[in-house]
Amino acid sequence: MSIPAEGTVERWAWDYVLSTALSHKLSPPPVPEAWEPAPPARRLDAPGRPPELVASTRRSKTPSVGALRDPKRRAELLHVFLHHEVQAAELMCRALLCFPDREPAFRRGLLRVALDETRHARMYDAHLRTLGAHYGAFPVRDWFWERVPSATDAVGFVAMLGVGFEGANLDHTLRFAAMFRAAGDEAGAGLQESVGEEEIPHVRFAARWLAEWTGGLDFGRWLDALPAPLTPLVMRGRPLDTARRLRAGLDADFLARLEAWEP
Repeated sequence: MSIPAEGTVERWAWDYVLSTALSHKLSPPPVPEAWEPAPPARRLDAPGRPPELVASTRRSKTPSVGALRDPKRRAELLHVFLHHEVQAAELMCRALLCFPDREPAFRRGLLRVALDETRHARMYDAHLRTLGAHYGAFPVRDWFWERVPSATDAVGFVAMLGVGFEGANLDHTLRFAAMFRAAGDEAGAGLQESVGEEEIPHVRFAARWLAEWTGGLDFGRWLDALPAPLTPLVMRGRPLDTARRLRAGLDADFLARLEAWEP
């Protein structure tokens, strides 16, 4: 597999995914203006991991509001969210490299979303530091990398990561904002609310392209586009944030079927 040329957006994305520097994951360098004129498809199957990040396969249990009154437990949970943002940025860059034949507007959109995700990661890291922690203070799990590369085309990618996982993040940020507020961490609650608001355009971006490529944003077509064995069970929170999902372009019928879906 060829390495993208220096000074191109593709090389920037390549370097971000494969970097083993923690500072690069949080604050990548400025994006070049040039795009490769005719890039080949490049599939990166694993990200670079800084030595500060200790891998774990353990499934973390969501703490209760009572547990979140402990700053260390809040920091541990925020660390999970931070690593989710880094993975999202990496996977947007990976998609930019994987699908060079897709519309330029789509690829530019992937880049914009990736930059948003790195900014969210820095926001989480800043709040972690107020709690006496930092990125790398806790083990990490590459949950999204374990799943998203199974989408072998752009339709499956936007269905899974954008409409699916980022759509679920609208629900999760709503719930966790309430939990942080109940635990007495107003700044943490505000952070969740801000990230949730900024995820709305990401979901709208994915929904727009899914609709364009499949003939309309239909729940059944979305379901068909999800790579097996993934299902909507891991792509919705409780409660569903109907208001923000509607603002993201998911209509009432789609949300009703998502809410009611069972295996």
